[in-house]
Amino acid sequence: MSEGVSAPCLVQTRYGAVRGVGSAAVNRFLGIPYAAAPVGERRFAPPQPPRHWTDPRDATRAGANSPQIIRAFPGLDVTPLVGHGWQRGDDFLTVNIWTPSDGRTRCPVLIFIHGGAFIGGCSDARVHAGTEFARDGIVYAAINYRLGVEGFLPMAGAPTNLGLRDQIAAIEWVKANIDAFGGNPGNITVAGESAGAMSLASLLASPLAHGLIRRAIVQSGHGSMVRPLEVAERVTRLVARHLNVTPDAAGFKQRSFEDCSAAVAAISRPDIGIDLRDRLGRDPAYGLARFLPVFGDDVLPRPPLDALAGAERSKTQLLIGTNRDEMNLYFVTTGVKELSTAASAGKMLGLSHPQARDVLASYGMGKPHMRPGAVLTEAMNDLVFRLPARQFAAAFPGASHLYEFGWRSPACGGELGACHGLELPFVFDTLETCTGPEGIAGTDPPQALARDIHRIWVDFVSDGTLPWARYQASTRQSFSLETQTAAPDGDMPAAEF
Repeated sequence: MSEGVSAPCLVQTRYGAVRGVGSAAVNRFLGIPYAAAPVGERRFAPPQPPRHWTDPRDATRAGANSPQIIRAFPGLDVTPLVGHGWQRGDDFLTVNIWTPSDGRTRCPVLIFIHGGAFIGGCSDARVHAGTEFARDGIVYAAINYRLGVEGFLPMAGAPTNLGLRDQIAAIEWVKANIDAFGGNPGNITVAGESAGAMSLASLLASPLAHGLIRRAIVQSGHGSMVRPLEVAERVTRLVARHLNVTPDAAGFKQRSFEDCSAAVAAISRPDIGIDLRDRLGRDPAYGLARFLPVFGDDVLPRPPLDALAGAERSKTQLLIGTNRDEMNLYFVTTGVKELSTAASAGKMLGLSHPQARDVLASYGMGKPHMRPGAVLTEAMNDLVFRLPARQFAAAFPGASHLYEFGWRSPACGGELGACHGLELPFVFDTLETCTGPEGIAGTDPPQALARDIHRIWVDFVSDGTLPWARYQASTRQSFSLETQTAAPDGDMPAAEF
């Protein structure tokens, strides 16, 4: 939605003044550095505070973002969800901020961590612009962080989980500076979607983020998509071979951002064989991502789901949920759902799960009128997203609330359904960004539903209010976003495996 006629506006941060643009309702500040540029001697180093500046910094235009690649989905325009790809520049550890323009103070704050499989995405994607949240009295901040080789590739001579360390630094910067923008540093909610949600779930279990997050919104994510260091190092060695360097910080520093991004693209192709199963024979990413956070360091000493049991998080509120047909984004657009045979479905799932045949049988593989691709898709909806999100909700020591989004997009001939990422234009009330012949929401999505869902997020960010009961093992209460009703969550065959 348009922000109206613009005029300059100035805010003084702890590092210097920033000049943004304002309208009758919303002020916007883009590309503010929360950390020093991670280049030169700071490449593969923990995030460092930004340098102070003297003259007001121009924050009227989108800046650089992390070196990245963007995955294509045939038949869909996903640029509103992930941006237009790599925008080059050294200062890419930045935050975008939207505020109400009426001068109010002590507003609730929402920080958003974008998705993109840990190799793509940015804070500038149109679908999660903060205009509507700012109109509703919330100060909104969207952050960039290091991706791919720069942020999620463990290597000797460099700290692990640099992307997560960036996110922690960004949250700390917002907490220290947001009062200048009219935000309340004591009332901060952090949200993330997809890889951003997986990151946020990790932060909720990290001792380095203790006390930083009052409320969390985990959209299509959970704490189970992490790898042990020794498995992730297989990716490190593979990337190093592609680049013809030693698999350490000294070796990777010999290659440019462009070289490393090209290597990420090369090793992310589905035909590149790499075994990323752990000692139990499982790949937690189920082939969707090569790069993931790792556990076994100071950021994540243990897997997040294990760490929650002893975490001091009882005062944190969690809103977590998934979309009903998450895997359709990956399998409908590529033809996997339509073209898979029982043999190919078993082979695909077998690369990530040791009981693939039994899992597929529990979802109806081999039964009359059950398409193999549809069975595979349904099983992976649960294995990759829905079941681990519920496990995280059940294990979380604070108050957790579970939702599911089930509105079906008419895109892709009506087959796309409630796919991965579809809730975003409803949450942000930005349906116009995803509407059209190649839009993920199709040609005529329900604006009234977007207003209702957006209002749920606004209320939760404001004071933690939600219109349904917390998730507990005894009741398993789940809220349907499209029907606005609560009911006990159903069983999933995948839970047995």
